Amino acid sequence: MTTTNKMTPLRQRMLDDMQARTLGRHSQRSHIYSCKRFAGWLGRSPDTATPDDVRQFQLHLIESHCSIGNRNRIMTGVKYLFRVTLRRHDLAAEVYHLKEPRRIPVIMSAEEIKCLLAMARSVRIKAMLSLSYGCGLRAGEVMRLKAGDIDRAQKIIRVVQAKGRKDRHVMLPTDVHQLLRQWWQERTCRFDADVSLQQRFIFPGRGKPKPLTTRQFGRLFQETVEAAGIRKPVTLHSLRHSFATHLLEAGVDIRKIQALLGHDKLETTARYTRVATGMIAGIESPLDQLGDKPRKSRTRKP
Repeated sequence: MTTTNKMTPLRQRMLDDMQARTLGRHSQRSHIYSCKRFAGWLGRSPDTATPDDVRQFQLHLIESHCSIGNRNRIMTGVKYLFRVTLRRHDLAAEVYHLKEPRRIPVIMSAEEIKCLLAMARSVRIKAMLSLSYGCGLRAGEVMRLKAGDIDRAQKIIRVVQAKGRKDRHVMLPTDVHQLLRQWWQERTCRFDADVSLQQRFIFPGRGKPKPLTTRQFGRLFQETVEAAGIRKPVTLHSLRHSFATHLLEAGVDIRKIQALLGHDKLETTARYTRVATGMIAGIESPLDQLGDKPRKSRTRKP
């Protein structure tokens, strides 16, 4: 495996290993990039690396001001090469991961959500944003929705093979259903007329029977944020964060929220308790109990 795009036997072997284990497309691309970076630093094939090379490369990533998240991602790909493809468990044992700082996600208020949806310049954009916030869907999940995933009778949406290759159900709010019906009437069938109705993407791209990309969705979101005058550093994923936080503030059981979000661990969902400002502001501080309470004025009887 070298730094060029030439297909070496080692790279082909690693690709075969990843495909045999059905790794996702993004994971495969990330692992290949990580190993190319390691090979570029090493100056030779990674199958000749020594334990000291692995230790020095990790120090190099830290000294080059690589972020903790990016550093861990690179070493995950390198470790996969050592552990799976090369069967060098001695080298894999030298890989360690740094603990990433946990940051509180940026949450949008209900008023900001209303303003955002009001400033959507088309029914299509408003429907996509409403799905992200009203159903807690990830950007990729919104883009991959098909007409057959909408169950009007049961008022649910089926999310097929989401993150972690899991299916799940989410609610179908009335407003979202109406927006989808309105968009479906405007939607053109020019590029997917030969595709069966149930298999058509709700938000198709142009030229091919494929959905819009998440990059295009993110650009439309940022344009709408600017039009709404929202100054917070929000991203498209902030709508999903806001969905979970607002449900938690409304008193919805956290395990139900976990099922809606598709989280494996309850700890992942529990982090929203740190940003539920409505719940935090409603807690009475013990300091308030220390102060003298105003006494009721007594009136003397005549």
